[in-house]
Amino acid sequence: MLSIKDLPETIAVFPLPGALLLPRAKLPLHIFEPRYLAMLEDCLKTRTRLIGMIQPCSVPAGEAERLHRIGCVGRLTSFSETEDGRYMISLTGVSRFRTLGEVAIGEQPYRQARVDWSGFGRDLGKAETDPQLDRPAFLDLLRRYLEASSLSTEWDSLTEAEDELLINALSMLCPFSPEERQALLEAPSLATRRETLVTLMEFALRDTSGQTGETLQ
Repeated sequence: MLSIKDLPETIAVFPLPGALLLPRAKLPLHIFEPRYLAMLEDCLKTRTRLIGMIQPCSVPAGEAERLHRIGCVGRLTSFSETEDGRYMISLTGVSRFRTLGEVAIGEQPYRQARVDWSGFGRDLGKAETDPQLDRPAFLDLLRRYLEASSLSTEWDSLTEAEDELLINALSMLCPFSPEERQALLEAPSLATRRETLVTLMEFALRDTSGQTGETLQ
């Protein structure tokens, strides 16, 4: 378990639309671009093995890419190399961060940012609970959302999951838009994230025309 004193002031950041990493959750990634292969190699040389996941902002065509202010750093906890030099890796979420500005690129081809960890102290603690979670009502909404969206999942594992695992897994796996995923990331507490998740599922029930045949695992 990392503590605040273990977290650096500057981290490598991996801008990826639609990728959501939450504290204590796991995110699988496929690394193949040369700049991110270089990032991975440098990450493996460090003690903490941290990579910051962050989403680009939605901007009009022709404007320069901007990053959201808030992302989540993950610790590299597993990786395997393919025969053609690509990597399959897994990041375990450690803490959210707020970007203070990007660092000018030197020899490294990937992006780096100065970050502030304050305000996210609970991310480094134990798993959160949601005392106000009405589990029967939440699971009923989830069942209707999955059916309407032509999605399927291992229902038993979801119904038996602890509060944080249930809410965070659904936040990461449901096919929400990048901006909706950002709202889930920025939720200040597990209860707020659950409220946001409920709102998104209820909204999706009104218009599921774009959902076909995906599977939540």
